[in-house]
Amino acid sequence: MPDLSIQITVFLILFARIGAVVMALPVFSDDSVPAQIRLLLALGLTLGLDGLLAARVPVPAGGGALIAAVVTQAVIGMAIGMLVRIVFSAATMAGAMISLQIGLSSVLVPDAGGQVPLLSRFVAVSATVACMAMGVHHLWIAAIVHSYDQFPVGLLPVAGDLAHLAVLATARAMALAVNLSAPLIVYAILFNTALGLAARMAPTLQVFFVAQPLNILFGLTLLAVTFGVALTGFCQAMIGFVRGQLL
Repeated sequence: MPDLSIQITVFLILFARIGAVVMALPVFSDDSVPAQIRLLLALGLTLGLDGLLAARVPVPAGGGALIAAVVTQAVIGMAIGMLVRIVFSAATMAGAMISLQIGLSSVLVPDAGGQVPLLSRFVAVSATVACMAMGVHHLWIAAIVHSYDQFPVGLLPVAGDLAHLAVLATARAMALAVNLSAPLIVYAILFNTALGLAARMAPTLQVFFVAQPLNILFGLTLLAVTFGVALTGFCQAMIGFVRGQLL
């Protein structure tokens, strides 16, 4: 019976961190995934990693120490998941930028966790599929395992290290979003410049009103041509961040 209680305690401590990571990861934390499914995923992943990580978990001496350990592990897990989620948000930001450039920013999706542009949602879902196809989620699991070396159980994480990682993730996400939407940004500059010149040459013609369908057509065509390369670059950037900062 004492051995069983120790195993349950260790499992609970492991579940606190792994469950928090799963709840915060970009794919599994989506509103379209029911909370019951996320809970089952967290339990299954904890069971799968229990044999590998149980030896790294010291058993708390008392009830207060157990509560402190669980809270600390949940905070660490939430921080790891949010770091990945911040970088993944580059896809959503890139989709919003693309929507703005081609005049589709007013086309919103009301059931995607809020009012977001349609292309933003499309790019985020496509990035999810691409990450799963390229096995990026395997690196997320590896990052969970490696986190027990970076942030051992029983020791408080250094707030400065987590803040530094958060700043790096935010900077990487913003730079990646601009890089993903760069072809459409350049296109929008050229297209709007040409429209401005045309409006000067024919001031009585409603150039911007007439050219908006062409803007959408050319923009979507350019997006279709460059989208595969952009998704590949996004996945490689995600892999580079996880390997460079979390592994």
